[in-house]
Amino acid sequence: GELNMVVTNITSPANFFHALRRQLNWSFRKPLINMSPKSLLRHPKCIDSISKIYEGKFQEVIDDDDTDEAGKVKKVLFCTGKIYYDLLAKKEADNRKDIAIVRVEQLYPVADKQLDAVIKKYSKASFHWVQEEPINMGAYSFLLLNYTKAKYLQCIARPQAASPATGFSKLHEKEQKALVELAFG
Repeated sequence: GELNMVVTNITSPANFFHALRRQLNWSFRKPLINMSPKSLLRHPKCIDSISKIYEGKFQEVIDDDDTDEAGKVKKVLFCTGKIYYDLLAKKEADNRKDIAIVRVEQLYPVADKQLDAVIKKYSKASFHWVQEEPINMGAYSFLLLNYTKAKYLQCIARPQAASPATGFSKLHEKEQKALVELAFG
């Protein structure tokens, strides 16, 4: 990798603000590519308190702060982008404290140290990558090539396909629900 750009899929307004601020604060210039869908602009859970903008910095990886102790977490679901909100809805509906949902906000350059810290923290858990794209698309194959510990992540994704989505919203919703159920199963 030449580290000649930054690729993100941000799920939080405050984190997006901090990504833009970091971009301007750097003493050098390189492109920032953000792949977040515009549907997150309207998502009722995609909000932050104003204090999160005043404090903190860009988080390449956002750990789940709604779990009991790390030792009791049985499963860690890594994801990027809007599927996080589908997984979060299921976690809240089932009141699952034994599952941690970890958001990978920066895909490139891969945040090795932050990902390693999460894997170390939840050492007793099984690790999964959840993506809404088919297994032959999305970030999983990229992570396999660019993150040494990605081989420990079991991928939960749609079956291999020639198209990233069905084209039918009802079928897409049905597939998405099945994917989330599989992640929590």
